[in-house]
Amino acid sequence: MLSFIGSLWGEFAALIMSLAMVFGSTFGLFVPSNTSSPENYLDSNIKNVIFLIGDGMGFNHLEKAKNERNIELTMDTFDYQGESMTRSFSNAVTDSAAGGTALATGVRTLNGAIGVYPMDVTGTFSHPKNLTELCLESGKMTGVITTDETSGATPASFSAHSSDRGNTEDITNDQMRSGIDLIWGTANGVATKSDAKANGFTYVTTYKEMMALEKGSRSFAQFTNNLWTLEQSDANTPNLEQMTKKAIDILDDTEEGFFLMVEGAHIDKHSHSNLDKNMTEALQEFDETIEYVLNYAKADGETLVVITADHETGAIVANDDGTYSFTSGSHSAANVPVLVYGSENLIRDGEALNNYEIPIRIAYALGFTEDQFPYEVAA
Repeated sequence: MLSFIGSLWGEFAALIMSLAMVFGSTFGLFVPSNTSSPENYLDSNIKNVIFLIGDGMGFNHLEKAKNERNIELTMDTFDYQGESMTRSFSNAVTDSAAGGTALATGVRTLNGAIGVYPMDVTGTFSHPKNLTELCLESGKMTGVITTDETSGATPASFSAHSSDRGNTEDITNDQMRSGIDLIWGTANGVATKSDAKANGFTYVTTYKEMMALEKGSRSFAQFTNNLWTLEQSDANTPNLEQMTKKAIDILDDTEEGFFLMVEGAHIDKHSHSNLDKNMTEALQEFDETIEYVLNYAKADGETLVVITADHETGAIVANDDGTYSFTSGSHSAANVPVLVYGSENLIRDGEALNNYEIPIRIAYALGFTEDQFPYEVAA
């Protein structure tokens, strides 16, 4: 009976979302989808997906980092470079919860909500499936890593469903019971060793313990120091590049392939505080992580790499003297980069997408269908 009700609600939710899009378009809330039939994105060569999210990273973040650190960025070398139009269901400026949800599920929701429909934020009847869950169902190994707390808005969007990003206990419970193979980030004060063990995870707190993990193993990491720096912040704590290298080594263990989401959270955090040096260091570390991922994908030949951001933070502007400055401590509605390696079908060079279209195209590139990951309900 409950499954029947859930099925009816799914159809009702699709109708409501479709109506919302019609009325929303009338009032300028939504823009038309560019995404077409799934077969247009299918790429039989893709087995693995590495989805990297630079939280808060706009186009001028890249220019500011290059200018102030005198560096070149691997991100600039990608053949396919477009942009994402960010917003939440009802707000032109999204937060990381709604922004992450759009990137994980192909559905725009309310600011503050994690992996739920805007018409059913409690998930009473139904919630959208995320890319991680979709890949789990197909037999792929899956991972979610971040420089933020494991229950932070972006990692939560790929591993949980909650009406409020602040529901740390509920999000952690969802993550523990998700079936995901590895979830790594900083400690949130809620995840425990006993709960991890009860759900089949090895509980990890140090670099040494992380490096000791075997290929194909399951783990839940709660590190206690900074993960965003160029070098390890101490001997017991890895940085993002080290975590990503080890995660790929663990997940690359099955014929079905793997899905890995990597978040550089501190581009956003330091932009909120307008901390130039810290932000550019966090961005450079994110880019060095991308360099490793890109080299892996080139050698592997079966890996799709997608890079984007959930929103822009700091409203960075170019000055007349060639420098770049923060003009805000908040999020903005600016478009953000979308970079692709490993598929000629996913995006045209220079194309602008709605944020929710990115995961839908990723799913279709992997061969999933409209029934498995529908785009009609993406508002």
